[in-house]
Amino acid sequence: MSSQVRGGTRWKRFALVMVPSVVATAAVGVGLAQGALAASFSVSGQSFKVSTDKLDGQDFVQYGSVAVGKDLEGKDASHAVAVSGFSSATITNMCQSVVTPKVPFIGKSVSLELRAGTNPKRPVEATNLYLDVSQLDADADFENIDIGVAAGSLKKKDRPNGIGIQPGTKANENGFAQRADRAVLTKVEQTAWATTAGTFKLSDLKLRLHTGVKECF
Repeated sequence: MSSQVRGGTRWKRFALVMVPSVVATAAVGVGLAQGALAASFSVSGQSFKVSTDKLDGQDFVQYGSVAVGKDLEGKDASHAVAVSGFSSATITNMCQSVVTPKVPFIGKSVSLELRAGTNPKRPVEATNLYLDVSQLDADADFENIDIGVAAGSLKKKDRPNGIGIQPGTKANENGFAQRADRAVLTKVEQTAWATTAGTFKLSDLKLRLHTGVKECF
């Protein structure tokens, strides 16, 4: 059974919806800053942290899934995640950090810190955005939310410009899912395993490497 709430719904520290991460390499990060490019981002064997002041996303969908990849030793690894999708989104003051432990020849951890969209008038922009997240804290507002639909129903794309289950995603079509016309997340802190997008444009990109552990939160 599904339940619908019309208008705006606000859930403090909603722990399933998520904001996107950005790629954890300098070369791809610079390329994305120069224009809107197709993008698929993940950090092999590692989760990464992302914080943002605000994400404003259209045509929101969400369902449970499993992220499959390799750990740092090259062994198969799987992680339970909540996948959220948006047909388009803008993101203000975004920070991503990933820590690589015991880097060869250095003997210490090295942290990559990436920031973008720091000017509210020039936010990060993304289309066809999918996010694999294991943990998130945020304030959230939803418009026209439909809670408790079957994940398989998301394939129908029954709203203009709507998106469904990401192709190739492992998902139980009879499992819990939800959708909304719009989702606005503020004061976001998330841990993610992967992000994919049709296009991803990073404005005011700044990338720094730090010796030791330095994370967004």
